[in-house]
Amino acid sequence: MKLTSTSFVDQLFMSERNAFGKVDGPAHVALAGNANPHLAWSETPKGTQSFAVICHDPDVPSKPDDVNQEGREVPADLPRVDFFHWVLIDIAPGVGEIAEGAYSNSITPRGKGGPLAPNDTRQGLNDYTGWFAGDRDMSGDYFGYDGPCPPWNDSIVHRYIFTLYALDIAELPVEGAFTGADVLKAMQGHILAQCSITGLYTLNPRLLPSAD
Repeated sequence: MKLTSTSFVDQLFMSERNAFGKVDGPAHVALAGNANPHLAWSETPKGTQSFAVICHDPDVPSKPDDVNQEGREVPADLPRVDFFHWVLIDIAPGVGEIAEGAYSNSITPRGKGGPLAPNDTRQGLNDYTGWFAGDRDMSGDYFGYDGPCPPWNDSIVHRYIFTLYALDIAELPVEGAFTGADVLKAMQGHILAQCSITGLYTLNPRLLPSAD
């Protein structure tokens, strides 16, 4: 199975149009385009009944002490944890492509609705739900895609791994406000094949690809 994108090149930087945040001088961060990237796949296995897409960032700081703090930088050797940006399931077996912006084309304060999504699919909660839980202006249930917005003072470039799963069941047995962890558990024993592509992103000006 093969996964490609016209929105970004595997192992290279993603565009601001697919990100939640972008670099903004003295303010550090401004809101960006937040369009889900284009994805296309081929060479899918016989017997596929549905597809699922998960995007996660494995490079999120495990402790918040230094995150977005003036005069400090999140150390590279700090242990990192997963952060889910997109959980999309029940994609019909005849589908082979997702257009850029088809599931997200802007930022929705307090989160987009779900789990029902376009084309008879379902979307789970992403981890901005927990990130914004204490924010009076942004708290809510964040279903679907919300793109990269790593700490602006992180010392490493973050990876955004988009993984496509071909499954032997038409609908995953998850209900309500399910999460990435719920889907990964429900998929066990049903995965016929999987493949991934990875986009890079940073809000640290020192690490931007133009800063040679």
